[in-house]
Amino acid sequence: MTIIAEDRVQDARAHFAPVLEEIAAGARQRDLDRELPVDAVNALKAAGFGALRVPTEFGGWGLDWRAVTALWIDVATADANLAQALRGHFVFAEDVLFRHRRGEDVQRWFERFVDGEIAGNAWTETGSTSIDRVQTEVTHVDGQPVVNGRKYYTTGTIFAEWADVYARVGDDPAIAIVDVRQPGVVVHDDWDGFGQRGTGTGTAEFHDARVDDLVPFGQRHPYQTALYQLNHLASLAGITRAVLVDVTREVQQRERNFSHANSSRVRDDPQVLARVGEIWASAYTTEALALKVAEAIDAAAALDPADADGLQNASERAELESSAAQVTASQLAIDAASNLFDTLGASGTSTTRGLDRHWRNARTVASHNPRIFKAKVLGAHQVNGTPPPYAWGIGRTERS
Repeated sequence: MTIIAEDRVQDARAHFAPVLEEIAAGARQRDLDRELPVDAVNALKAAGFGALRVPTEFGGWGLDWRAVTALWIDVATADANLAQALRGHFVFAEDVLFRHRRGEDVQRWFERFVDGEIAGNAWTETGSTSIDRVQTEVTHVDGQPVVNGRKYYTTGTIFAEWADVYARVGDDPAIAIVDVRQPGVVVHDDWDGFGQRGTGTGTAEFHDARVDDLVPFGQRHPYQTALYQLNHLASLAGITRAVLVDVTREVQQRERNFSHANSSRVRDDPQVLARVGEIWASAYTTEALALKVAEAIDAAAALDPADADGLQNASERAELESSAAQVTASQLAIDAASNLFDTLGASGTSTTRGLDRHWRNARTVASHNPRIFKAKVLGAHQVNGTPPPYAWGIGRTERS
């Protein structure tokens, strides 16, 4: 069974390799132009990337999370924006699979994913929203559920056919699945971060937008938070691998050298080679960490949805492992992206070469779910047995 699964993984990586090669060729220029990777996302859709977790009997790849993570890292190596842009889709698709295993009829969603449709993320609100109560609300018009609200950090929604919207029904939190192609939805490309510029992490507005599917928040799969973080880990691993690819090429091709260097050729300088070796080690470690967390999520995903205690324990383990990995992987990726410049002269900082995008991207990914809080979660669990948070929000808090 392991051999068959590994064969399927290799088949998938070979299938997507030509697509990723073309995507990688335009990544630097897209970043320089601040151009959304619309064509790149469409190419992945058309190739079936959004159906990696769809069971084979429904036309998907049927891959486990370790395999999906390996492919996410491949995608992030080609263009760091893309793995994150698909983050919301895969978490929603996992919830569809969870519902399928719980006995619900979700065939229409599997068919949509196989046809190339994807979902984006629309959870966070800005402004005066309280941290414990979202303003986005599901009500009814003519007997049909509709959603009204404004979301930011709606990663991937601008590329998607569907939006996974965190809302409330009265006082109860819920997930509303909305077709973004309807007139009641407007998505803006107004993300102004200095990194991950092409993730479509902007604003989405919902005006009496019809709700296609409504799921009570408490019924979502309990390992969703760790899964969101796994995507960030895969992005960091891909960024670090891209740093290694670029630093290798730059050192091999560099002809100019300093008079006080250790050898006549840059590629023979022991200090430069040691720095490249450190970047290689960082790329290896960040990838290993991501794959290790994926195994923890696979353990949770394999459990019977009716096994509440087993799911809680497995989800807690996945959450702790994802937190531990983020503490380490974030710093490794940021340092690798910075250390690249130690191997080059000042010309390496040329804007047109675009090497700075790796640091900007790594720094931005590490800031989305701040790593400074991850170590605290681990320490509180280790010392006091405090459970990790399975979901969290951001919003206005009262000042004391």
